[in-house]
Amino acid sequence: MTTTRRQRATGIRHPRPSGWSRTQSILRGVVLTLGALVFLFPFYYMIVGALQKDPDPTIAGAFPNPANLTLDNFVNVNDRINLASGLVNSGIFTGGVLLCTVIFGVLVGYALAMLKWRGARATFALALLVQVIPFQLLQIPLYVLIARDYGLADTHVGMILPFAINSTAVIIFRQYFLQLPKELFEAARIDGAGELRLLWSVALPLVRPALVTAVLLTFIGPWNEFLWPFLITKDAALQPLAVSLANYISTVAASADNPFGAILAGAVVLAAPVVVLFIVFQRYFVSNDLGSGVKG
Repeated sequence: MTTTRRQRATGIRHPRPSGWSRTQSILRGVVLTLGALVFLFPFYYMIVGALQKDPDPTIAGAFPNPANLTLDNFVNVNDRINLASGLVNSGIFTGGVLLCTVIFGVLVGYALAMLKWRGARATFALALLVQVIPFQLLQIPLYVLIARDYGLADTHVGMILPFAINSTAVIIFRQYFLQLPKELFEAARIDGAGELRLLWSVALPLVRPALVTAVLLTFIGPWNEFLWPFLITKDAALQPLAVSLANYISTVAASADNPFGAILAGAVVLAAPVVVLFIVFQRYFVSNDLGSGVKG
């Protein structure tokens, strides 16, 4: 029996040469590099367009002449809408939403996953049902409720309140809490720990990836939201940057020396905090060893 037949009979496969693995690695690197370039090119073009003095819509515009680069577009936008004030308002609005989302999401998710109480399944079903209802359908009744009944028009609280509880965050935390070993909680309860102590000292340290995921997913929504804050307040001093930029694009940008450059400059300012946040927190997108605290 030849060597090939003997290998087939015994089920032993001849290992592929190391050159094949090297080729696979090269092909994988090429594909990932091309994908990254395609994904990053719009961001690169946005930055280049924001820095151009005279717009160049051709392909050559992606590689501009250094003599055509300037910061005048950012100055023009800042003169019209005050970028610093818009960023502060966006920070207040987004920060309030994030704080409420994390607090309520953790509490509700923990209660749904770890506690036994009447109505838990119905509450979780409602959280899932909310996912299929577009927020745009709720904006008119919410506006009447908050502006007329609560009297919170032209306030940051009125902007934050409709986003205070995020059903997506509740579902994320619930599913992550369900993965935690029950033995850890049982041992802590035997030692006399209450539910809040369990949540703070046992559960939260183990669900850091869920916290980061919920924060990043929640951050994008309110940071880019412009319709709801525009409904709540017409005061430019309270409007987030997304609202100011939307007003600028629709009413003022056409009168600028370089309208497209000014629009792209505003987009760069709006996108920069999101990019920085992802760069800072991307290393936390790893799964914890949830069973490391349990023997066996």
